[in-house]
Amino acid sequence: METTIIGIDCATVTARVGLARGLFSGQGLFLQDAGVASNTEAMLERLHDWMGDQPRVLIALDAPLGWPEPLGRLLARHRAGEPLEESPNRLFRRETDRFVRERLGKLPLDVGADRIARTAYAALSLLASLREKSGESIPLVWHAAYRERVGAIEVYPAGTLSAVGVRSSGYKEPAKVEERQAIITWLSTEMAGAAEYHPLAENADVLDAAICLVAGRDFLKGQVLTPPSLSLAKKEGWIWVREKR
Repeated sequence: METTIIGIDCATVTARVGLARGLFSGQGLFLQDAGVASNTEAMLERLHDWMGDQPRVLIALDAPLGWPEPLGRLLARHRAGEPLEESPNRLFRRETDRFVRERLGKLPLDVGADRIARTAYAALSLLASLREKSGESIPLVWHAAYRERVGAIEVYPAGTLSAVGVRSSGYKEPAKVEERQAIITWLSTEMAGAAEYHPLAENADVLDAAICLVAGRDFLKGQVLTPPSLSLAKKEGWIWVREKR
C-alpha cells in the first residue's frame, strides 16, 4: 500500500521546525515537498493538508516522545534534599538512547537532563494539536503493519546518518553548504527527488526532516532495530533506526 510519510524535525521555535513529505510505494521513496512554516497555525494547516485523505500516513518525528522510566518513578516520591537512588545515566537516559549508542556509536541528547526536554514537550504538543485538528487518534505505532490510517514514530536523523557511515555533525550552520551537500548526495541514493530540491542544501532543519522520511521508510520496510522490551519502549519511547553497516 502507498504510504505518505511526513518528516518533522522538531524545535521549540516554529520557524526552525523542518517539514518534509514523501510518498513510499513499490517504486521506492519520492520526495514531494519540504520547507518550514512561518507560524504555528500555518504549520498545522500544512501538515493537515499533507495528511489529507491519503489512505495511509506515517509521521516520523525527530524528538524524544517519552522520558526515562526510572526518572518518573523516583521523582514521584522524591522530597527536596534527599538523594536519588539511581545513577545519572539511568535517570536521564532512556533505554533507547543507550541502545543507539551501543549499536551505532551515537548518543542522543539526554531528555531527562538537557534542553532537548523542551523540544520533546513541543513535539508532544504538536501531535496533540494535529489530533485535535484532524480528528485522528495518531497513536505511536510499533510495527510496519499498523492498522490506523495515521500513525507516528520517533526517529533520529543523526543516528540514521551514522548507521550508513555519513558524517552526522558539522552541517547545521548556514554556511556549511558543502557539508549538507554531502548528505544530499547520500540522500539522493535513498529517495528520488532529493538531489534537485534546493531547500535541503539551504536549511539544515529541512534537510533533517527529509532524513526523517528515510527513517520512516526503513520502519515501513522492517529494516530497523527493535526494542528488547516492548513494554518499556511504550513507556519511554523508542528511536527507530537501521542497523549499522
